[in-house]
Amino acid sequence: MRTIVLGLSFVLGGAFGAVSPAFACGPDTDCELGTRHYRISSAENAPNGAIVFAHGYRGSAAGMMRNMNLRNMVDEMGLAFITVKSLRADWAIPNAPSDLNSDGKAEFSYFEDVLKDAETRFGLDRSRTMMSGFSAGGMMVWELACNRPSLFAGFAPIAGTFWKGPPQSCAGPTNIVHIHGTSDRTVPLSGRRIGQTKQGSVPETLDMYRAFGSFVRVQETKAQSMECAREANPNGRILEFCTHPGGHSFSRTYLKYAWGRLQEADAF
Repeated sequence: MRTIVLGLSFVLGGAFGAVSPAFACGPDTDCELGTRHYRISSAENAPNGAIVFAHGYRGSAAGMMRNMNLRNMVDEMGLAFITVKSLRADWAIPNAPSDLNSDGKAEFSYFEDVLKDAETRFGLDRSRTMMSGFSAGGMMVWELACNRPSLFAGFAPIAGTFWKGPPQSCAGPTNIVHIHGTSDRTVPLSGRRIGQTKQGSVPETLDMYRAFGSFVRVQETKAQSMECAREANPNGRILEFCTHPGGHSFSRTYLKYAWGRLQEADAF
């Protein structure tokens, strides 16, 4: 009898031992992806969708996950919250100060891997995902929206745009809600020079994307402390530009607003 019990314990121990490492990650532990990682909060909500968030310069997935107000808000929305980590101190995207010659492909592949892994581990509904980020993270969001538009249902860049300036065209139009402070001096709307490169102009980026995606003005509206210009294209995609009177600042309400706008536009 003892032999049978020990044998059963070995089998169960082996089974749990095989499963646990795959799921042993969350808000306080990295979800390993080779040499890279991400973190996830409220993973049980992943089948409902998720907000993926890219940190600013020298940030981290762990650092963003420590924002409990943000985490709790996303949880209350019934969504998973996924925080990601740049390849180095900054996102390795075209014309970034530390990666002037980068084509961005290493980062694009990383985001593909994050979504695939979250789908496998936690049952993430990839058709209900919004990509957002602040400052340098917002620049990463614009690169993804342009180069991997089908990776997420919608994009919400905050206080960030392309380095140097917008590309001539993108892979395909998608849904974008851009939020920016009119008094931002760190990433001014008109851009500024940094080392051998410069931050691009937000109006130039919006002009390029408007022409590329055939977006036309639908209405102007006020929401919270923001003034927003809403546009749509013949395929029902939205391009919305919201400004607030503040500087280089982030509010969790921006994410909730952007998710709501994408939901209204049937992006999810």
